[in-house]
Amino acid sequence: MLLLHELLKDWPCTFIGNTFKLPIKGVTEHSKRVKPGFLFVARKGNCEDGFSYIEEAIRLGASAIVVDRTMPIYLEVPVIVVPNGRRFLSYASARLAGNPSERLTIIAVTGTNGKTTVSHFIGQLLKSVSVKAAVLGTLGVLVDGVKTSLETPQMTTLPAEYLHPLLAECEKNGVTHVVMEASSLGLSTERLTHCEIDLGLLLNIGEDHYDEHGSQEAYLQAKKRLIQMADTVIVNRDDEQCMKLAQTAIKKSIYFGEANQADFQLIKKNAYMMLKTPTGQSEIKLKKMANFNQLNVLAAISTLDVLSYTFKKIEAPVRRLTLPEGRMERIERSGVTVMIDYAHTPDALETVLQSLDEACQRNIIVVFGCGGDRDQGKRKKMGEVASRYATMVIVTSDNPRYEDPVQIINDVVEGILPNTMYDIEIDRKKAIQKAITKAQDKDIVVIAGKGHEKTQQIGGKVYPFSDKDIAEQYLLEK
Repeated sequence: MLLLHELLKDWPCTFIGNTFKLPIKGVTEHSKRVKPGFLFVARKGNCEDGFSYIEEAIRLGASAIVVDRTMPIYLEVPVIVVPNGRRFLSYASARLAGNPSERLTIIAVTGTNGKTTVSHFIGQLLKSVSVKAAVLGTLGVLVDGVKTSLETPQMTTLPAEYLHPLLAECEKNGVTHVVMEASSLGLSTERLTHCEIDLGLLLNIGEDHYDEHGSQEAYLQAKKRLIQMADTVIVNRDDEQCMKLAQTAIKKSIYFGEANQADFQLIKKNAYMMLKTPTGQSEIKLKKMANFNQLNVLAAISTLDVLSYTFKKIEAPVRRLTLPEGRMERIERSGVTVMIDYAHTPDALETVLQSLDEACQRNIIVVFGCGGDRDQGKRKKMGEVASRYATMVIVTSDNPRYEDPVQIINDVVEGILPNTMYDIEIDRKKAIQKAITKAQDKDIVVIAGKGHEKTQQIGGKVYPFSDKDIAEQYLLEK
């Protein structure tokens, strides 16, 4: 808790009201989360305006209202006008939680693909050297590899009002290191602005999320924020866009990749990884680890080394690394292999299919769709990628949200190459059933796009749905 004047003394604002020494217990931009003693930040969102919820916030006990526009407003509680509502929310959330990120070691991972995998690899390796670590991201909150029951939004990067209290809770429970996924949207909307980041990882830059940001340049600027925020950045030396962004780094940069100039170099890429690190060269074999994940392993190894845990200290745990839920998750029965993966970008889908194409003895059947209200430009590209590697493509629904699923499917089909066998099945459950029914001995069925997700959003409703559960059901019936 802070007195309002203490919270505002270092922040540019205009105060309208009679009482300045109010005790403030929390801050939120969601009126239904307001409790007595809270600040309510009434900013204009993409879909709704916080001004519409001021009365509700006051009724629930808001001590003051924060706005980011000069508008005629007369209330029975103080009004604070700030230049940027999102940035103030970030600042106030950190201050009210006691700035826990200043005492924790914060590792933030960004990239179009691989954030979840690398975050979990780092978490596993930290646990192996007896470091109590939390991993925050797409799969929720895990501490020492165990998923917690903490209630947080299902978002890749948590909003500041959830993030900083969670960091404080982690600190209270003995966590010393936090690994978090830093999405481009999270970075561009100020969620991490007042989070002290020790290490920032930049894995790759693909073509996803351009629509959400408005342009490629805006997307790159979002990624650039992490480069400039972190005390040390660990960058993929093989990715041209990553290297361009790395040139803007203010502090120390470390590089990983296959290039000779990399500090952590992958010398040979097959069943064995030959690693060159600042402390020497080593050979290691990763069980059932696809080639494209070897760079993800290298990113994790680089991180541990920067934290003073050399490869010699973690060599055995590296051999035991396991992929997180919904990432190249394998189910086998009756000679048929089903692979479930979260791949929902052209780059990610191609990487998955290319690795499976090298190992597949017969046919690859791909089931996938694209999300609604998201990145329309990638749909045609994903159709093309799938048809380049698959014997059979079944285009279905992903999370259509408020878009017409038929239109989304048509957008995907536009990219399917001539002479490719494909089918359309809007119902995702039926599409999975059809693929598994068609599969024969030594075929691989790839179900892409949703991975670990346990729901499907159609219109304004969210339904229980798990690709893995559906696949297991039909494999048993096969």
